[in-house]
Amino acid sequence: MIKSKFELEFTIQASPQLLFQYLSTPSGLSEWFADNVNARTERFSFFWDDSEEDAILLKKKSNEFVRFKWLNGDEDQDDCFFEMKIEVDEITKDVSIIVTDFAEEDEVEEAKMLWESQIGDLKQVLGSM
Repeated sequence: MIKSKFELEFTIQASPQLLFQYLSTPSGLSEWFADNVNARTERFSFFWDDSEEDAILLKKKSNEFVRFKWLNGDEDQDDCFFEMKIEVDEITKDVSIIVTDFAEEDEVEEAKMLWESQIGDLKQVLGSM
């Protein structure tokens, strides 16, 4: 099953430096993305209730973006990843997170809703409502 790429943009009131800590560190990700996150070098383990998913940190650039790839055995989905990019508008100085992710055609809307919920949690943690 081929997955579709989608992007979402969320405006967030936080400095890129602070935001990056929440996107790139196990302790930061544990605050909003998963119940718990452990990392050994580039391998991150995400825990939710009774499930665990592992991902590899493919790339990161300080205060700019992180890109992960899930290790769930989708070998034919080598080009699938999820990325959280921090963008600052040059004029307004508004900070946004651009989320890039992949989902199966019939699951894209559900995946978008999940991201909206997750980013909502992040905004709450940051006091950025």
